[in-house]
Amino acid sequence: MTDKRSLSHSFLSAVQKVVGAENLKASQGELIAHSRDFWLLPQAWFVKGKIPYSPSAVVYPSSTEEVVKVVKLSAKHHVPIVPYGGGSGVVGGAVPITGGLVLDMKKMNRILEIHNENLLARVQAGVNGWRYEEALNRLGFTGGHIPQSLPSSTVGGWVACRAAGQFSTKYGKIEDLVVSIEAVLPNGKIVKSKTTPRSSTGPRLEQLFLGSEGVLGIITETTLRIFPYPEKRILLSFAFKDLQEPLDAVRKIMRRGFRPAVIRLYDEVEVGLYFRHIKGFEGKTLLLFVLEGDTNLTDLEKEIVSEECERGIFKGEKAVHHWLENRFDVHLVSEMIKGGAIVDTIELATTWDKATDLYRKTIEGLRALSDTVYASGHFSHFYQEGACLYLSFAGFPTSIEDYYWKAWKTVMETTLKLGGSISHHHGVGLVRAKWIRKELGEYFELLKKIKKVIDPLSILNPGKLGWGE
Repeated sequence: MTDKRSLSHSFLSAVQKVVGAENLKASQGELIAHSRDFWLLPQAWFVKGKIPYSPSAVVYPSSTEEVVKVVKLSAKHHVPIVPYGGGSGVVGGAVPITGGLVLDMKKMNRILEIHNENLLARVQAGVNGWRYEEALNRLGFTGGHIPQSLPSSTVGGWVACRAAGQFSTKYGKIEDLVVSIEAVLPNGKIVKSKTTPRSSTGPRLEQLFLGSEGVLGIITETTLRIFPYPEKRILLSFAFKDLQEPLDAVRKIMRRGFRPAVIRLYDEVEVGLYFRHIKGFEGKTLLLFVLEGDTNLTDLEKEIVSEECERGIFKGEKAVHHWLENRFDVHLVSEMIKGGAIVDTIELATTWDKATDLYRKTIEGLRALSDTVYASGHFSHFYQEGACLYLSFAGFPTSIEDYYWKAWKTVMETTLKLGGSISHHHGVGLVRAKWIRKELGEYFELLKKIKKVIDPLSILNPGKLGWGE
C-alpha cells in the first residue's frame, strides 16, 4: 500500500474528538474497502492482490458541523481529504492517490423534508439512491433519477459526478433536478444556495459543485425536484436493420417535443449478448421505450412513437421487461475480470449529425486492437440536439495496462477529433485526466484558477479532474 502523507497522532486524536472513536477507523479491512471505487482497472489489480493506494484513516461524519470541524483540522495539518459516497464511480474519482483521510458520507443519510406542494425533497448527501427512491415511491412520488448504480450510489455522489439516470430523457439529469446545494469549502466555511425555481442574481455559483468530483468542496445537503408517481406505463420495442433508421426515428420524436422516460438503442452485438433469448432480434438492432406519466399524455406519446418507428418491426413488451429486470446486474463484468479479462465502458456525447460516425469509428478503433475480443455500443440518453453513446470493450491481453490505455486513447482521440464530448455522465476522475485539457480548452485554465483560489492547499481530492499525473 502507498501512503504519501502519514497522519500524525495529534491530528487523529483531534478528529476522534469530533466524530467519536467509533466513527474514525483505520483497520486493514476498512482501508482496503476505501482504497478504490468501481473503476475497472483497479478491480483487475485487486483480483491479483495488488492494492496500489490506501488512505491512512476513514472518518464517518454524522452532520455538516462535523464535516466543518474535520475539514478545518485537515487544512491545519495539510491532510488530503477524499469524499466518499457509495464507491460506485467507474473512473477512479474516489481513489485516495495521496493517502490521507477518506470522508465517508454514508452516515449523513437522512431525508430531511419532502414538500408535496413544491415537489421538492431536501436530503443529506449520504442518502442511498435506492432507499431515496423507495421512500419517495411510498409517498406517491418518484425522484426520476435512476442510474445503473442506484442500489449503491448516493445523492451526493450523483451531484459531484454530474450523473445521468436511465429515465433522464423525461425527468432530466442531475443538473436539471438540483435546486439548491449546501457544501463545505476547504477552509471549513459553509455555502448554501437559496431554494427557488430560478434567480437572476449573478452566476449560479453552486453549479460549480455539479461535476466537481470533490475537488472544490464537500457536498453535505441538496434539494432536488421530485415528480408525482406515474399513472401509467407503456413498454414498446422495435427491431431495425441498422442503427441509422432508429436514430432518425428518435431524433424526430424529440424534435416533435416528446420525451419518453427511457429510450435505448442497442447494436446487433449487444442484442446478441443481452437479448439472445428473445426471438425476432437476431442480426437486428433493438430500440426500446418506457413511456410513463399522465395517462392521456402517455397514450398520445405511444401514438407518436409508433408513428415515427414505422420503418421498424414492432416487437411488443418482452425485450423491455427483460431490460427492466436485468438493468442493475453487472455480474458478467466481475466474472470476466476473474477470468483474466480487462473490461470497461466508455460513455460519450455527440450531436445527431455525428452520432453514427462516432459509433462506427470508435468501434472500428477498438476492434483494430489486437487483444480486443469484444466491442459493442448502444445509445442510452437522448436530447433534441443529440445523444449519449455508450461503448463496451473487453480483451485478454498479456499486459493489462498497455491494452487498457490503448483502448481508452483510441476512443478519446477519436471523440475529440469528431467534436464529441469525452464523457457524458461518468466524469473525469483519473481515467480521463490525460484528455481533459483538450476537452475544455481555455476553460480548463479558468477551472485551475478557481481551484487555486478555493483550495490553495490542494487538500480536496488531489489528482482528480486533471490535476496531477
